[in-house]
Amino acid sequence: MKLIRWKVAILAIVCSALPSLAGDVGVPIRNCTWCHGTSAQGYANAPRLAGQRFRYLQNQLARFFAHVRDNPLSQQYMWSAAEALDPLTAHDLAVHFSLLPPLAANDGIKELAVVGASLYIDGSPENDIVSCAVCHGPNGEGIGEIPRLAGLSFAYLRRRLAEWNEGFDLAAAPPMPHIASRLGPYEIDALASYLSFVQSTPNDNDIAP
Repeated sequence: MKLIRWKVAILAIVCSALPSLAGDVGVPIRNCTWCHGTSAQGYANAPRLAGQRFRYLQNQLARFFAHVRDNPLSQQYMWSAAEALDPLTAHDLAVHFSLLPPLAANDGIKELAVVGASLYIDGSPENDIVSCAVCHGPNGEGIGEIPRLAGLSFAYLRRRLAEWNEGFDLAAAPPMPHIASRLGPYEIDALASYLSFVQSTPNDNDIAP
């Protein structure tokens, strides 16, 4: 464990110091802090990575590399970024971000948070919407390779749910494509609002060696 923490510390210094890298196709790879922030709490449309699940982060870097996470911003920024990462670097980045303390964005529509909480915890059987808590945990903390949703920004959650609804990322495993297809704009806004206010505990240690 000491060796992992030492590698993470070195990696954090390198990530914040490098201005850019060049991928095999000559596309500049921007420093991860430019979009995700020095504390990994995210900027604008870039997600908050602090406290995200290790296995989820590692899987998503692999999916960016394979071009199967195909929403527009992933294509524009993350496909080329992932091309510059070898498996060991991707592993160490996932370790680093998963160990950072998560903070809630607190930027949703407060009036919709109660509706969003009900959808998240109980689902909506009459609309064929299952409980999000079944897979993502009662406090949105994520489970294994299933991502943490707690505290992610309203804008990011809203955009990602809308993209699922529009048919992006269909190569992902079920049930998300089906679930998202059942959500209308009101439900999306409610869920994104609620989750932006949720402050869950740091991850349990599920980091692979």
